[in-house]
Amino acid sequence: MNMDLKTTKRRLFHGDNDHEGKRSKQEEDWKHVQKMYGDGVSWFRGVMIGKGSFGCVFIAKLKNFNPRYSLYPPVMAVKSADVSASGSIQKEKEVMDNISGGCPYVITCFGEEITNGESGRMVYNMLLEYGSGGTLADVIKSSNGKGLPELEVRRHARSILRGLSHIHKRGYVHCDLKPQNVLLVANEGKTGGFVAKIGDLGSAKRMKQIKKNKLNNYGPCWRGTPMYLSPEALVNGVQEQPADVWAVGCIVYEMLTGNPLWYSYQDLGVNEMISRIGDGRDLFSEGRSFLEKCLCRKVMCRLTADMLLKHPFLKGLPDDDIDEVEGSDEVFDINTITSFRR
Repeated sequence: MNMDLKTTKRRLFHGDNDHEGKRSKQEEDWKHVQKMYGDGVSWFRGVMIGKGSFGCVFIAKLKNFNPRYSLYPPVMAVKSADVSASGSIQKEKEVMDNISGGCPYVITCFGEEITNGESGRMVYNMLLEYGSGGTLADVIKSSNGKGLPELEVRRHARSILRGLSHIHKRGYVHCDLKPQNVLLVANEGKTGGFVAKIGDLGSAKRMKQIKKNKLNNYGPCWRGTPMYLSPEALVNGVQEQPADVWAVGCIVYEMLTGNPLWYSYQDLGVNEMISRIGDGRDLFSEGRSFLEKCLCRKVMCRLTADMLLKHPFLKGLPDDDIDEVEGSDEVFDINTITSFRR
């Protein structure tokens, strides 16, 4: 009881100060990082929203946005690294240039730019479409292990497959499809809400290069995250287009159940796990069939992205009206994330 009283007093008299102190320290760190990487010619660098072995991802806002003349949206995501260590980002930029155009279900790359940070630091930046809805992984996590509504799962699955179909037709394999690499972009069309778009193509490989490696008898070598890798990728290092389809099955399973496929795989086989989705309700029968076509261990029996788009599980969905997707000040309220230098 005494401990509760002390805790209450501390929260009453010091809680706000502690919170303000943490926020102040966080803002100082953000400003320091911003200075390290520098601003672009036409954009301010904002808060860091991601970090990896490649570098860091920031939010950026245009200094003077005019929708009539601007080549950029009002808010973007900027992936940055020192020029000397930016090889992986530059390679991703090359991939995005090769697959760009004609598909609104893959994150758009707006270009590249070199910025000058403090102490003469030269930074390579790739300018990308910003997913204001976060990642699919964030949405799944917020379900607290219950999974997403079936309609939402079907819409996101269709969007992912449309993006994947485009990538495959351009001669690439994504190699690292997972909920963390699917971004939710605000949809200003009639349906509203968010549209799932495939991002992070840093691990993508050309099909021509894969075949060349086979001819050269290179040993097994795979890219990506083990939890979403297909059996043939894990065992033999084979990552061709069917491996991406397996990853789609893993993602859809995770959306439906709230848990990763391999979370239960230690005790159950894939088919048994699929059969338990929906507790036997007819509502999920088509979903189970869809997963079986994605998660078939035999590569030759696994459906392609185009085939899966015709599956009954994805029929009858409203159109995204995605051609009308544009940035808006209301959706991209940057003040809810951090403040920019004026």
